[in-house]
Amino acid sequence: MSTISLRLPDSLHESVRKLAKEDKISINQFVATALAEKMSALITEEYLKERAEKGSKKKLQNVLSKIKDIEPEHYDRM
Repeated sequence: MSTISLRLPDSLHESVRKLAKEDKISINQFVATALAEKMSALITEEYLKERAEKGSKKKLQNVLSKIKDIEPEHYDRM
């Protein structure tokens, strides 16, 4: 495990202290979890960008053309 020194504004430190206390976890655990969540979001965004680059309008139109032209159920109508 690694240790880092982190400087926070007093207001942010107070907020994270309160939130961690409410969750009954340490500030370290709170910050580590928040960092993991942010990293997950960024990695997912990159993954989706890569997937989108592989797509094409022609393939989308091909898939959409297979959908039957019927009226939606009453609960799906806009």
